[in-house]
Amino acid sequence: MRLQRWRRRRSGAAAAVLVASVLALLGGCASGPAGPPTLTWYINPDDGGQAEIAQRCTDAAGGRYRIVTSTLPRESSDQRQELVRRLAANDSSIDIMSLDPPYIPEFAEAGFLAPMPPSVAARATADVVPSAIEGASWQGQLVTVPFWANTQLLWYRKSLVADMGLDLSRPVTWDQIIDAAAAKGTKVAAQGRRAESLMVWTNALIRSGGGQIITNPGEANPKLVQLGLLDPPAVDAARIMRKLATSPAAVPAFSTSDEDTNSESLQNGEAAFMVNWPFVWSKVTSAVEDGSVQPNVPPDYGWALFPQTRPDLPSAPPYGGINLGVGHASLHPDLAYDATGCITSAQNTAYYFESNGNPSARYASYSDPAVLAKYPMAPVILQSLTQAKPRPQTAYYAEVSGGLQRTFHPPEAIVPGPTNQAAQDLILGVLRKDRLL
Repeated sequence: MRLQRWRRRRSGAAAAVLVASVLALLGGCASGPAGPPTLTWYINPDDGGQAEIAQRCTDAAGGRYRIVTSTLPRESSDQRQELVRRLAANDSSIDIMSLDPPYIPEFAEAGFLAPMPPSVAARATADVVPSAIEGASWQGQLVTVPFWANTQLLWYRKSLVADMGLDLSRPVTWDQIIDAAAAKGTKVAAQGRRAESLMVWTNALIRSGGGQIITNPGEANPKLVQLGLLDPPAVDAARIMRKLATSPAAVPAFSTSDEDTNSESLQNGEAAFMVNWPFVWSKVTSAVEDGSVQPNVPPDYGWALFPQTRPDLPSAPPYGGINLGVGHASLHPDLAYDATGCITSAQNTAYYFESNGNPSARYASYSDPAVLAKYPMAPVILQSLTQAKPRPQTAYYAEVSGGLQRTFHPPEAIVPGPTNQAAQDLILGVLRKDRLL
């Protein structure tokens, strides 16, 4: 009994000490300054540019808020998975997030994005290229803030194409560059790997031919989604993909080639042509700096608009990049939207282009002297962005992309018409819950 009483006395005494300590802490907290709200910006991996912009905007906020960054996984699909898990759990730490455009409809349809005030929408679309505005919208409404906008160019080695008889100051078609490369015993590098890059290529070919993968974009009911994969532009896209994949102009291991391996093919002179994002310029100039590439290689690079599918239609180059969403559970949505204005300012987007190689969504950035000095192809990038078209805008993008990748790979096995039918049947079956990927 004495032991039990001692335990009770000790517990009582400990509780009294604990209460006193908590009260002291509360008193100390109450007497100290609360500090500005902290906004957490979930970013995709980069070369430190977003963290630098976060610090710049913290300084510019004048004590109204501070921005810290949290880095998402490297793969876009993994970024989506982590954000969806957190947002579905109403994670209030997600104030701002860097979003890959294809997933924006899904996030908007699920209610994961905080409503955008009209004043923010007006500011966010001023001086912004049309492809970025389209990619940041869902069902005709701007739901995210355009940050940076990416696109693919046709890159080439001047010395290898000089005697091909092509005028690359004017638009060229896929048939022209494939035939010219095959005739000269050189290569055309495109992304044939079963990955999102294959979807990017396929969509650009179809859009350049005047078609669409989804003919009623914005449809929220999966059973009512309509596909255009049997339409002539999609069948012609399949023809071009097979033509390159089975041509002597295809790079070795074409069905596993991606953006990085293709960049190497152009860099080492194996390929005369390549479609790719602007990162390839930073890659080759950095290789000169570290001594792995000769100084005469970058001056031999040329660039032009993405090839046309049809000679009578301008190309619709791929559109990519990052837009900024504000989380629906954020405790400070007004401050978060205010911060997006600083992050996407002309000054900061030009800095991000020049320092990290990610093209700006703003027209003004393309007249910035630092950008033009480092990226002489900036005017062509801007022209490409004015023509670019996003991938299918649908809340079921993962199913559409997955179904197309499964049926259009490997590209050398594509049979125009039957492969299109197989892709259409699979995707519609998945959307109607009759089939699985």
